[in-house]
Amino acid sequence: MHAPHNPFGYKRTGKRSVEGITFWMIRLGTYLILAAATFIFLQIGIKGSQTVFRAEFPFINTEFLLESPSTLYVFEWEGQKMEMGDDAFRKFKAAKGVDSIPAATYAHSAGGIFPCIVGTVLLVIGSMTIALILGVCSAIYLNEYAREGWGIRLIRLAIMNLAGVPSIVFGLFGYGLFVVFFGWNVSLLAGWFTLAFMVLPVVITASEEALKAVPQGLREASLALGATRWQTIRTNVLPYALPGILTSSILSIARVAGETAPIMFTAAYMIGDRLPWQVDKLTDFFFQPVMALPYHIYVVSSKIPQNEYTERVQYGTAFVFLAVVMLIALASILLRMRLRRNLQW
Repeated sequence: MHAPHNPFGYKRTGKRSVEGITFWMIRLGTYLILAAATFIFLQIGIKGSQTVFRAEFPFINTEFLLESPSTLYVFEWEGQKMEMGDDAFRKFKAAKGVDSIPAATYAHSAGGIFPCIVGTVLLVIGSMTIALILGVCSAIYLNEYAREGWGIRLIRLAIMNLAGVPSIVFGLFGYGLFVVFFGWNVSLLAGWFTLAFMVLPVVITASEEALKAVPQGLREASLALGATRWQTIRTNVLPYALPGILTSSILSIARVAGETAPIMFTAAYMIGDRLPWQVDKLTDFFFQPVMALPYHIYVVSSKIPQNEYTERVQYGTAFVFLAVVMLIALASILLRMRLRRNLQW
């Protein structure tokens, strides 16, 4: 006997075949992207770690992490191949009592990236502080105070459109407004505000969604007990929205730290002889340019001749850059997890 026909059973049709093929193409494309990303990160991790770490004690290349970049001199002395940075090469010539030694020079291939690390951390902390203050205040107004209407809808649409603007446009905007119009020149302060404005749409949108997720009953109970609207927001809404707000900061940190175009116009320069805090006046700290890891990678990768010495600097800088971003993001994640444990409704 034949099994009874099931009208609800699976039937192979042309549309289902096309759907299955499309699904597997999307799946295969996803796997290829993941494989390519894995290969890139593994290459950075392997080659970068060879620059950052050493086989002998203290197992870390302290010169690369704690010194400024300088020119590398490669020469032969008494049958041995020597590699020295600019300062060491000058001291070597003085110690040997010679005026000149024939040597091949490689720009930015000696020394380290400590000023770049400091500049990147300062740019991230300053810009995220400004973006969070402005973004949270804007989200509070839009969600808690503003009345729904065509004006508010237009503002939200503008915020969503700004989230898709290329970073180089923000760089030109920051150059025109902060560097030229306000007269801040290429400085840390101009970079802070340019990067803050770049991630402000993401912070506002995520913060507003976090405020909307807080139950309306908490607001109504607080108002019923006689609290003002600001007291209600400060004590009953913001604390419970903080984990969501920190999520927006985590999303923004990687973009702020990795952008090259905005800081190229507003904050970064290639090399300097002083750290940001080595200034005569406190105001000079805010009105001076800084070195940054993404700009350093850009210059070493595209603006100077490529060779085996610049390659190790490129991979080492990229490795440290990823580690710095991961550490800053990890701090935000741990803080968010702590707030979620302590604040539950």
